[in-house]
Amino acid sequence: MDNGETPPAEMCSLREVLDLVGDKWAIRVLVQLGSGPRRFSELERALDGVSRRMLSLTLRGLERNGLVTRKIYPEVPPRVEYTMTPHAAELDEPLHALSAWAAKHRAKVGAARQAYDGVTA
Repeated sequence: MDNGETPPAEMCSLREVLDLVGDKWAIRVLVQLGSGPRRFSELERALDGVSRRMLSLTLRGLERNGLVTRKIYPEVPPRVEYTMTPHAAELDEPLHALSAWAAKHRAKVGAARQAYDGVTA
C-alpha cells in the first residue's frame, strides 16, 4: 500500500490485542513497569505467585508485541532492564484504574461466588 497504511496481513485483530493486554501476568507486569524500569528479579519479587518461566514468557510476549523494551547492559554479570514503550505507557492509567476497581470490589466478588456456589451446589 502506498498510502502509509499497514497491509492487512500484518495487522493484529482487535481480539489478539485485547487478549494480550487482558492476560493476568501481562497486566501485572505492565502495572509494575508503569513506575519505571525494572530488572527481572525485581519483577519476580513484586509478582507474587509468578514462576520464572511464566515471567520470562510474559516479558518475551510483551517485547514481541512492542509493549516492553529490554535493555542489556554490558556488565559482568550482565544486567537487563525492562521498560514500557511509549504506546504501552498509555495503558498505565487504565490498568491502575482496573487494579483499583479489583482491590475495591474483591470482597464483593468473593461473596457473590460463595453465594452462587451455595445455590448451585
